[in-house]
Amino acid sequence: MRSAFTKLRSTRIVDLTIVAMIIVAIAIGGYNYYFVTLHPPLKKAEFQVTNLTVYPAEAGVGQPILISVNVTNVGEEEGNYSVKLTINGMVKDTKTVQLLGNESRIVEFLVTEINEGSYSVKIGGLNGTFIITDVPPPSTFIVSDLNISPYEAWANETIKISVKVSNIGNETLSYPLAFRVNDVVKETKTIQLSAGENTTVETAVTESSEGTHSVIAGGLTGTFKIVPTGKHTLTVAASGAGALSFTLDGVSYSTPYSELLDVGRHTITVPVDVETETAVFKFMYWSDGVTSSTRTIDLQGRMILVAQYQLISGYASCPSLFVWNGISYVYAGDVSSRGYLGYLNYLKEDGWPVFWRNYPWDYIKLDRSQLRPRNGYYDLIITERYDEIFYLDAAYVLVVDHPSDVNVYTTMGEQYIDPKFMGKIYTVSKNPLTPISAVNEKGEDVLPQISKLDGIFTTAHNGIYSPSWDNIEWNRLELNLGDLSNAKEIKLLVNGILDWGPDEDQGKWYDRFWAQPVPNGTQPIPPPYMEVKDARGTWVRVPESRQFPMLPDAKPRTIVVDLTGLFPTNDYSLRINNFWEVPFDYIGVDITPQKDVIIQRIDPANVYLYQAFYTNSTSTGNFTRYGDVTPLVLNADDKFVIGRQGDKVALKFPANIAPPPENMERDFFLYVSLWFKEEGNPSVEFTVDPLPFYDMSAYPYLPTESYPYDEDHLKYLREYNTREIAPAS
Repeated sequence: MRSAFTKLRSTRIVDLTIVAMIIVAIAIGGYNYYFVTLHPPLKKAEFQVTNLTVYPAEAGVGQPILISVNVTNVGEEEGNYSVKLTINGMVKDTKTVQLLGNESRIVEFLVTEINEGSYSVKIGGLNGTFIITDVPPPSTFIVSDLNISPYEAWANETIKISVKVSNIGNETLSYPLAFRVNDVVKETKTIQLSAGENTTVETAVTESSEGTHSVIAGGLTGTFKIVPTGKHTLTVAASGAGALSFTLDGVSYSTPYSELLDVGRHTITVPVDVETETAVFKFMYWSDGVTSSTRTIDLQGRMILVAQYQLISGYASCPSLFVWNGISYVYAGDVSSRGYLGYLNYLKEDGWPVFWRNYPWDYIKLDRSQLRPRNGYYDLIITERYDEIFYLDAAYVLVVDHPSDVNVYTTMGEQYIDPKFMGKIYTVSKNPLTPISAVNEKGEDVLPQISKLDGIFTTAHNGIYSPSWDNIEWNRLELNLGDLSNAKEIKLLVNGILDWGPDEDQGKWYDRFWAQPVPNGTQPIPPPYMEVKDARGTWVRVPESRQFPMLPDAKPRTIVVDLTGLFPTNDYSLRINNFWEVPFDYIGVDITPQKDVIIQRIDPANVYLYQAFYTNSTSTGNFTRYGDVTPLVLNADDKFVIGRQGDKVALKFPANIAPPPENMERDFFLYVSLWFKEEGNPSVEFTVDPLPFYDMSAYPYLPTESYPYDEDHLKYLREYNTREIAPAS
């Protein structure tokens, strides 16, 4: 309409001028010509672009950027102008604007970008920039349950990635959730959730290159693998019996095993019974419920199979603890694996070894369903079945009454951990949090294995098979614990087990260190350690006094690792590193505050040492005589019950205690201080002497150190340690 009106107006001006000239001509007497007077021509349309505006200058992935310019027609004629938006040298959008002479108009573009970085903007000779960064979810948005399926695929097969997003706040909010693969945003989805609402957000991706591909979504991390077409990974592991041999399609292998195989049918056989020097284990079932030790599988995708074994008789290592369950004595676990004497710490440049003192205290939670009074006493037995010498210094039971809505656990003991963080009773929620993600050193997602206490363990390998002392292949577990910024206490619940590996293979590993010089301080068997991330996102070790302990061997145990105060930023990533083979069954996170508990210490009413079976042990020295040894275990005072293979210590604890208060539950813990040494360790003599003591710096200790041979301890030695075992002639 405006264009038509303008043309009509111009035509009428010319027409009126012509008419006026004709009238004048007629009036003056009939000239045969006339004059026509025209206005000068209009100035052609010409355009200027000014005032480039980019807002905001920084935004998150998927968030809109408003880009605008002012376009002015400085001419008199009407005209059209194409406004071309160029981003990073590429034309992003074009808009055409029609303007009258001397008219101005603002032209706007709304753009989004899915990749982080700096972007250049150009319109009509004007230049600008904006930055795209990743957007963390709002504080009331919880992103959880990252699922990548399948974990292993062939080239260009579809991989589905999903997360659960929950709004725990009180208002409706939106959030652009970016799905990244290999740091490239594949898709961004804007989520709007009302207060209390949650939803599952999903995308699908493909990759053509073989290898491991990283995934990030809402701060959660994971991976998937592309493997050669026609193949998939089979992993075979064992839990409860250590490493063992098995056959796959008639060929012998050892656990843990993980290889790419042709898809199709494969037959696996594991032994029904596994015998070690000290124990017999029996096959129970596979992790998927199959109960036959021989099975044929149809491999059509990545498969993990864990053979579950149960201890039938004996024990795996260290002195063994048994409790009376009302019918018989049942195995409760091994005692004080950290009290091992002659454990190598590091080597000096001259090859001279330096040893740990090690820590004799152990804290064992007793299964209350298996603990039954017998003639008014709780009846416990510590038996030495292995060819070892043990030094039992103290033992008592803690009775812990706690609110019924929490569980209670304690810790492992370690020489390097601050004593105030060992042996403490922790209350933890009966519904602890699950880590957001869990990835092993191979980049494999192991969250399904650690999310439940179900006997299904992560696979692990042993550091003794590393290429060299300066290239140790650590077992690594990287955890994202989620947003714990409001937590005043952070407690990690850990259930796992340590496997030392075959003695022969351990010996081969040690031999490497004697064969050639190594730098001063080299640790052949380094202790585990934890790492957190600093402000730069770099992994840093937590203080030595707060480090991760070595887990028990022989039988898994649930312990607490106190993480309170260890995270320097609001990044609650945690990495656990183990040299030895350490499979994990469960890891949870508890942020509930410590609750009040009632703790009663019960000392043994009587303790007897006697011989349970005959032995051909080569151990020698002055052992404790058989009979009543109660006074020796009432206090930790370097006055030991000293025993050898075949010896048994019976401890009876009074059971006549009042029931727990209303709305409280009761649990029991055995606290025991015990050192031991084993036959075959070349670093220590297999004799009673030299005696360990609490103030020693290492074992073997320096010539400047000595057991306290004061009158009190000399009297103990003369009175109790009269069972002399001489070397065989």
